[in-house]
Amino acid sequence: MVSPEILARAKEWLSPEYDKETREAVMFMLEKDEHELLEAFHKSLEFGTGGLRGIMGVGPNRMNVYTVAMATQGLCNYLQAQFPHELERRVAIAHDSRHNSQMFAEVASKVFSANGIRVYLFDDLRPTPELSFAIRTLRCHCGVVLTASHNPKEYNGYKVYWQDGGQIVPPHDRNIIAEVQRISRIAEVNFNARPDLIQPIGRELDEVYLNAVASLSLSPDNNLKHSNLNIVYTPIHGTGIRLVPMALRRFGFAHVSLVQEQCTPDGSFPTVPSPNPEEPAAMQLALERARAIEAELVLGTDPDADRVGIGLRDAKGQLVLINGNQAAALLLYYVLSRMEERNELERGQFVVKTIVTSDLLARIAEGFGVECHEVLTGFKYIAERIAALEGRQRFVAGGEESFGYLVGDFVRDKDAVIACCMFAEAAAWAKERGMSLHDVLLEVYARFGLYRERLVSLTKRGVDGAAQIAALMARLRQSPPDQLGGSPVVRVVDYLQPSPLPKSDVLQLITALGDKVSVRPSGTEPKIKLYFSVRSGARVSPSEVDAEVEVLERRIDRMVAELGVL
Repeated sequence: MVSPEILARAKEWLSPEYDKETREAVMFMLEKDEHELLEAFHKSLEFGTGGLRGIMGVGPNRMNVYTVAMATQGLCNYLQAQFPHELERRVAIAHDSRHNSQMFAEVASKVFSANGIRVYLFDDLRPTPELSFAIRTLRCHCGVVLTASHNPKEYNGYKVYWQDGGQIVPPHDRNIIAEVQRISRIAEVNFNARPDLIQPIGRELDEVYLNAVASLSLSPDNNLKHSNLNIVYTPIHGTGIRLVPMALRRFGFAHVSLVQEQCTPDGSFPTVPSPNPEEPAAMQLALERARAIEAELVLGTDPDADRVGIGLRDAKGQLVLINGNQAAALLLYYVLSRMEERNELERGQFVVKTIVTSDLLARIAEGFGVECHEVLTGFKYIAERIAALEGRQRFVAGGEESFGYLVGDFVRDKDAVIACCMFAEAAAWAKERGMSLHDVLLEVYARFGLYRERLVSLTKRGVDGAAQIAALMARLRQSPPDQLGGSPVVRVVDYLQPSPLPKSDVLQLITALGDKVSVRPSGTEPKIKLYFSVRSGARVSPSEVDAEVEVLERRIDRMVAELGVL
């Protein structure tokens, strides 16, 4: 039964401040759809690891022009409080290819300008990492990108960045949502736009960004030597089509075949079940194209081009997809190897990984004498660490298992444009050595150890789902297993307890063998995620990898069964 509080909240949306279509949708829910009424009005969207994100629709728990406008008004109030003496406050706004993204971006622009804030608005869809770059380049106080990243088509989002170019972190995230919550009525939003404060930006900034990306190349001569490297790229109906092909050309790669069926930006994502390159189905058309033209490398970016999926040829010459941990290890190994070859490794350099990303990255960094920092899940914490050490230490590269990577520090978020170029360059470097990228991965295992990871993601929607997620976290905290995978659990790390990192709803179970299970509710989706990481007790030769992988996979199977989550 719907509570009186929820009914009262819904009836507020029948006032004249809301458009006719919205009022009719609310009336329909009040009369005929109690379930959707509960879902749409039982709470307001909150800032999580990705900012404001949710299903599009009517109500405070949905993404619509009113929740966007109220969030923007709250952000305006916060900016005015944080920068009271600035003669001009500035924001940059970008959007992806999702339904309503452009409209939401325009609504945000109007509200910002109405509050006397100068807006740099991209003239068309752009990758999220370029928004991060624009904030620092244009000396903005914050930025907003309208995107739901890799979520299904029903979702959209409002991702906020601070003046350092990184996503908002504590205390700004909590303070901004507090300001948003103070906006109790849509009438409190200033919609009186000032067009003179809205400045379009476009190709001129693209050029600056692409030049910066090109400057990251560690093997420009070798790229030209292998300019015919056979690459297939798909933007999966997203923003990557704007910049990835151009960036690859600037790196010297002239033979890039596009998946034409997925090149048109389209928020319906008609050729895939979900536009997430982490899911094999999203990469199938690219793999088919690669098989047809005998390509050596497959690249696929998500709708806002901050994540990239990788396909390469295995020892048998078959195209296979690699996971985010493997890709991060390959990228880091390539970058550090080339820096060593160029005599560029020195004290004060560091890399960053998240707590749920493979420890193989730390072993690689250690092997090259480079410090590895570990942060909470979410690339915003990698950006926060870069900002904290700026001017004292040099960031080299970072990554997370969810297909997000960064090289260099002029962007402060995961960047698939950069990553696509660097993976292509790594493939050309391997080719010059008479190897494939798969051979390089086997070389990494031989030097630093064989690790195997698996993500188990459980979707729990709505109010009941949130309660189930909370119950599972409580069960594991109160009664953690005594053993996993045949090895005693020797350490339980609860990130809600005091630690060197900020508090977070994450629990880690670590065994005597060094295997690890990390459990956390997603900050951007109605899911609870379990990250399994196991490692071989001894280093393995390339010929032993397949057999040892089977052993490790069976160990993960046993751990999943012992946790009883499926």
